Amino acid sequence: SQAVSSVTAWFPGSGVRRLDAVELEFGYRRSVFSSCPAVILEAEFSLKPGDPAVIKAQMDGFDSRRREKQPLEYPSAGSVFKRPAGYFAGALIDQCGLRGFRIGGAQVSEKHAGFIVNTGGATAGEVRQLIAHVQRTVLEQTGVRLETEIKTLP
Repeated sequence: SQAVSSVTAWFPGSGVRRLDAVELEFGYRRSVFSSCPAVILEAEFSLKPGDPAVIKAQMDGFDSRRREKQPLEYPSAGSVFKRPAGYFAGALIDQCGLRGFRIGGAQVSEKHAGFIVNTGGATAGEVRQLIAHVQRTVLEQTGVRLETEIKTLP
């Protein structure tokens, strides 16, 4: 969000609009697009020059941490649940004994319980069933309601 200067998007009912950085309403894991259906067509960034070696080292560090912590060996939609205030979704899911739990080809990742991975042939229905099962179990066992970070279409 610090580097985005504008976004051009198509909004149903009103067409194509260009929004500047302030209009994008960036916040923690949210923007104006979080509550408004749109198709992002273009983004403009304002980048700052830097030492290529330093930038490469930072990128390598980010990549290394991602490979250590995230289940990149299977397809997934990324982190499934938002972080509930005062908790970590993955830790709550793990605490409830759901790490590795599966419905069909959809599985709570063994590597990071906040991810649902496709171990082979998972359907969208199986992923949705698994998300609902995780939400229900975590709510029953901890009293914490998990909200999805990913957006699904009906």
